[in-house]
Amino acid sequence: MKNLVILGAGTAGTMMANHLVSKLPKKEWEITIVDQYKTHYYQPGFLFLPFDIYNENQVKKEGKKFIPKGVNYIQKKIDRIISDENKISLEDETLDYDILIIATGSKIAPDEVEGMQGKNWQKSVFDFYTYEGALALRNKLREWEGGKLVVHITEMPIKCPVAPLEFAFLADSYFKKKGMRDKVEITYVTPLSGAFTKEKCSKSLGYLLKEKNVNLEIDFAIERVDNENSKIIDYADKEVDFDLLVTVPTNMGDEVIGRSGLGDDLNFVPTHHNTLQSLAHENIFVIGDATNVPASKAGSVAHFQAETLTDNILLYVEGKPLKEEFDGHANCFIETGENKALLIDFNYEYEPVEGTFPFAGIGPLKLLKESVFNHWGKLAFRWIYWNMLIKGIPIPFVSRNMSTKGKKLN
Repeated sequence: MKNLVILGAGTAGTMMANHLVSKLPKKEWEITIVDQYKTHYYQPGFLFLPFDIYNENQVKKEGKKFIPKGVNYIQKKIDRIISDENKISLEDETLDYDILIIATGSKIAPDEVEGMQGKNWQKSVFDFYTYEGALALRNKLREWEGGKLVVHITEMPIKCPVAPLEFAFLADSYFKKKGMRDKVEITYVTPLSGAFTKEKCSKSLGYLLKEKNVNLEIDFAIERVDNENSKIIDYADKEVDFDLLVTVPTNMGDEVIGRSGLGDDLNFVPTHHNTLQSLAHENIFVIGDATNVPASKAGSVAHFQAETLTDNILLYVEGKPLKEEFDGHANCFIETGENKALLIDFNYEYEPVEGTFPFAGIGPLKLLKESVFNHWGKLAFRWIYWNMLIKGIPIPFVSRNMSTKGKKLN
């Protein structure tokens, strides 16, 4: 009996377990998934938690219920991957593997910036990329009386690059509803030279920042958080004052990748951009936020990757050449506040473009255009996530690779 082991039971790992359990020959292969955490989080919901749009029960469920029958589930801490021996060391046992799928995700590392995780952490300095951070921020916003709100990105890459912008837009909407928008000055601070990583999208979102009276501070490479004077300071000695700092700390791959010697400086695994095979070991594959591929670290990307990776695992088992197929495809709803959202669709080659999705000329969703319909699409995705996506059920009419039909590519 051969062993396929999946490390990580988050979005990507759970999808792969569901995809492969019915495709690998049961008499020949045993599938095991390992994760130390009991709870599975719907991470896109962390954006809505601070604004009381979602509650706690809407963004978390027991992870084990999504692991399919026929897959061994081990809830233990992973010590390290011993890749030269095809072994995984857990807290109290060792697993052998013939094929390994790394789906260990990424985590925030606020300790990477001096003072960020200091005395004001979860008092006047918050993240919303963790369940605990989003919940603490919700409680703070409920009682906050106004002042200087700074929404800040430390460095790229980060999970869902548009989420900080969405936070700024939703904050504008939230304070308007509370009748206190005039008491809040919102500033968006980014290390990039524009509002977003892609130029076309940046122009659209930059306009929205002006429309919503959100200040934009670009090219800000943070050096430290000054907790005594409530400032963030960059390496060029630029300063931004805050009363409430909502920051996206450095995102890094899991520490197990660093301990195993398999990652880059940020613990992301060097991965073939199109096949999702490890560049260092042919029997190791990588998916989702754990990879270093230059694609968005978002759930939609993991979904598209999972389809290609499933095919490539089966090809690898058969000794056949892998498909160089994954094209960096990502699509994402961007909340713009006041019950509206944009939809973007892009890949390695094309920036977000105008057009229609998923059907050319029909839509019904419009790309790079604000609409209430897009907003409801964003909210509906939570149901799709829990009931289809992580269960490996195909989402109708959504292709793994970006379609150029019905889109303005120039």
